[in-house]
This record gives sequence, C-alpha cells and structure tokens, in this order.
Amino acid sequence: MTIPTLHDAAITAVRAQAYTIPTDAPEADGTFGWDSTTLLVVEADAGGKTGIGYTYTDACATSLIRGALAEAVLHRDAFDVRAAWVAMQKRVRNIGRAGVAATAVSALDCALWDLKAKLLGLPLVHLLGVIRERVPIYGSGGFTTYTDARLRDQLSAWIAEGGCRWVKMKIGTEPQRDPSRVRAAREAIGDAGLFVDANGALTQKEALHYAEVFAQYGVQWFEEPVSSDDLAALSALRRAVASMEVAAGEYGYTLDYFRRMLDACAVDVLQADVSRCGGITGFLDVATLCDAYHMALSAHCAPALHLHVACAVPRLIHQEWFHDHVRIEAMLFDGAPRAADGSITPDFSRPGCGLELKRADARAFAV
Repeated sequence: MTIPTLHDAAITAVRAQAYTIPTDAPEADGTFGWDSTTLLVVEADAGGKTGIGYTYTDACATSLIRGALAEAVLHRDAFDVRAAWVAMQKRVRNIGRAGVAATAVSALDCALWDLKAKLLGLPLVHLLGVIRERVPIYGSGGFTTYTDARLRDQLSAWIAEGGCRWVKMKIGTEPQRDPSRVRAAREAIGDAGLFVDANGALTQKEALHYAEVFAQYGVQWFEEPVSSDDLAALSALRRAVASMEVAAGEYGYTLDYFRRMLDACAVDVLQADVSRCGGITGFLDVATLCDAYHMALSAHCAPALHLHVACAVPRLIHQEWFHDHVRIEAMLFDGAPRAADGSITPDFSRPGCGLELKRADARAFAV
C-alpha cells in the first residue's frame, strides 16, 4: 500500500453544519428537560477523501469550527492528527477549553481520525488496534416524563429485542416517585441489570437514602447521584454504598478533570464521552488514564461515534445505547450500528468510522 505524501494529504477544507431533530416524545432527567436534540456534523477533506465526525452540542459551535478551529488545522498533514489536536487545544485556550469549545474540538478530531483511516483504506478500529470485535451495550432512556407503562415497554424491549444485559432509567425529577418507578422497571425486566441515573439532582443525604431504597430492587449502578463536580460527596457515597457501582464522568472535557476524579476515588466506573472529551484523541488519553488507575471505563452516549474506539481500548466494560442518539444516528447516518445479542460491532468492510451522512434526510433538520 502506498501511503500518500504530505502534499497529497494536506487538509484542504473543513465544514460544519448543525441539525436540530425533535424527540419522539418529551424527555427529561433529574435536572433538565428537552423536546429536541442538536447534532453538529463536521467534515474535513484531504487527498480526495472526506472524514466525518459529530457531536451533540449547541449550534453556536458551528462558527467556532468554521473559523478558529479550521484555521488551526487547514494545510496540516492529515496523518498527524495529534498535532492537529494540540493546535486546536492551543487555539481555544483563551476561549475556554471546556464546554462548547471541547465539543467542537471533539467533532473535528473525530472527523480527522475518520479521514486518516479513509486515506489508508482501513476501518478506523484497524488503525487504532483491535482489542475486541463487539462492544456490550446497555439500553438507556427511561425518562422521567414517561408513564410507567412506557417505561416498562421501553426497558423490556431492549432486553427482548436487543439482547441487552442491562438497562438504565432516569430519576430525580420527583424523587419521591422514583421508588415506585424503579419497582415498575424491575417488574418489567426480570433479572436483568438495572441502572439509575440522577444527573446530579440529589443531595448527598438524599442520594444515600435512595440508594438504600433502590438496593431492595437490585439496582447495580447509581450514576451521578450528586453533582459530578462534588468529588467529596461522590467519594463518600462510593464508600457508603457497597451494593451498587457509583459512576460519573460524562461531563469531562479535559484530561485533568478525569485525573482529579480518579485521584479523589470518586467513582467505581469512569464515564467518558468521545463527543465531549476531545474526540478520539481525548478518549484514547482517558482510556490510558483508566488503565494506569486500574479503573473500569464506560462510553457515554453517541454509540455510532464511539464504536471503533470502544473496540480499541482496554478496561472498557460497555457502551450506552441511548434512546435519543440511537434514533438520530439511525435516521441520519448510513452505517449506524444495530444492536444484536446485547452488543454492537463495526462493519469491517467500510473504511473509517463506517458512517456516511444521509444528506437528503438531514437537510430537513438543518439549522
């Protein structure tokens, strides 16, 4: 195989477009409610190929990508993705590396990894190095806006139709209702694993109380029982709650965030989101940190975007099969994975991340 030269592989264009897609029903968790989701798709060109990446963020990030981040990566060698990532990090220093800037960097970094793999004619996971060929998933939704009937139907379908070993539901909007909702979920799923996610809605005392209640129903995982910024409270809950794993990390934008969380012994499982934590480059760094700390890693949301890197990192235990994102990715991307036997697997016949935007379908949602 002939590898393109620097001249052949210079990044020649960067594009970004936001799409806002209505949900199929009102959705809410313990701290937020929404009726639409914005997907920001980024493309980068080099050597006659186009790489694609995306993130779930506000549409305002398109301006940052088209402007400052494009300036940081244009004319660079498409094979030097880490160098482009460093240039983007430097470019957003005075803007603020976390939040919207991190999601923008993440989307473009994913596009550059996809581009590099396509230039080499390889599935991205072969470029990164295959550790596993299938990624276990857990069904995730169970929004607090759902009736108990819809909650039961959704959770049980993931087990019956997708083969999921675990399912997750939202709690915390009205905590006093949650014990009956958790009981309804347990009745629907039988012996399958049950996770709950408060999205930081509870106080430390509330979280401890409800952990004791949920233990009666065999809950195995308590995600963000308190704010993920309150590392002392997370650490205290982790020590106090022996019957279930405490998880957090989805709002990590920089490697320092994750290191602080691990230094504080705040979680049993660290979550990271490739669409927020710096893209494929950032996710690989988080995975290395987890390996050094002997910490389990779980991939948060955006399953199609995570799939290849999730197959390439140690200590990954599962991928979130989030209802909203699964639906959007199936609607707007050719090559989006499908759940089978409780897992998803890359299409090794397709180069890059295996995704292509369905432009005609996406156009109706363009911002």
